[in-house]
Amino acid sequence: MTVYGFIGAGNMAGAIVRGAVAAGLTRGADPATVLVTSAHDSAAALAAQLADPRVEALEEAPALVRRSDVLVLGVKPHVVPQVLAALREPLTSSRPLVVSLAAGLPLDRLASLLPQDARVVRAMPNMAAAVGQSMTALTAGPQATDDDLAAVTALLGAVGRTVVLPERLFAAFTAIAGCSPAFVFTFVEALARGGVEAGLPKAQAVEIATQAVLGSALSIQAEAARAAAGLPARTPADLVDAVCSPGGTTVAGLVALERAGFSPAVVAGVQATIDRDRELGA
Repeated sequence: MTVYGFIGAGNMAGAIVRGAVAAGLTRGADPATVLVTSAHDSAAALAAQLADPRVEALEEAPALVRRSDVLVLGVKPHVVPQVLAALREPLTSSRPLVVSLAAGLPLDRLASLLPQDARVVRAMPNMAAAVGQSMTALTAGPQATDDDLAAVTALLGAVGRTVVLPERLFAAFTAIAGCSPAFVFTFVEALARGGVEAGLPKAQAVEIATQAVLGSALSIQAEAARAAAGLPARTPADLVDAVCSPGGTTVAGLVALERAGFSPAVVAGVQATIDRDRELGA
C-alpha cells in the first residue's frame, strides 16, 4: 500500500488529489491512502468535499510525513525552504520519497534542503491538471529509483500525460507546457474577437474557436499515435498543408498571419519565458 502525503492543498495539489481519487489510487485491491495538510483550512475542505474514507486531512505536517511513502510538496516555491526546515526530524527518520511541484527549485537546491541521500523527484505539471489534461515533466534525483519514478508517474498520470526529461530541459518545458496555456487562451480570445467582428455573438465565437483548437490538438495526437505504432503519419506542418487549398481561404489567412509575424512572435514568446525562468532560478 502506497501512502501519498500532500503538504499544501491549493489548486495544483487539490487537482492531483482529485485525480488520484478519480483514477482509483485510493481504492481497489491495493489501495493507496492520500493524506493532506495545509496551513489554512483548505486541506480539511478538500477532504470533506471528496468524502472518500481513504483521503484524510491532518492538522500536523510532521505526523503526515511519518505516515507517507511519497511526500508531495504542493506549497509555493518561496515557502519550501522553511517547510522543509521545520520537517527535518521526521524527514530524517521516515525517509519518504519527496516530490516537488515547486517551479524554479532545481534538484541540487532541493537536495541541500533535505537530509543527506534523500530521494527526490521534481515534477512540473500545468494548470490543465484541473481538468485531467496536464502535461507534466518529471526528472529524478540521483538517489531516486526506477520504482520511485514509476510511483510518481502513476500519481501524475492521474491528471494527464507525463514525460521524463533531463532537468536542463525544464526551462524549455515550462515555456511550451507550463506557460503556453496562457498563449493558447490568448489565441482563442483573438480568434473569437475576429468572429465577433464578423457578426458572431461572443459566447458562440468562443465555443467555436475552442472546439476548433481542441480538434486540431487531437488531430496532432492521433498522428503521433500512428507514428508510435510504426504507421505512416503526418507532422503538424503536413496537417497545415492538408488544410490549405491552393489559392484558398486558409492559405490567405496564414500568409496574413506570417506577414504580421505570427510564428516569430510565438518563438520569441517561448524564448522570453525560458530567459525569465533562468533568471528566477539563478
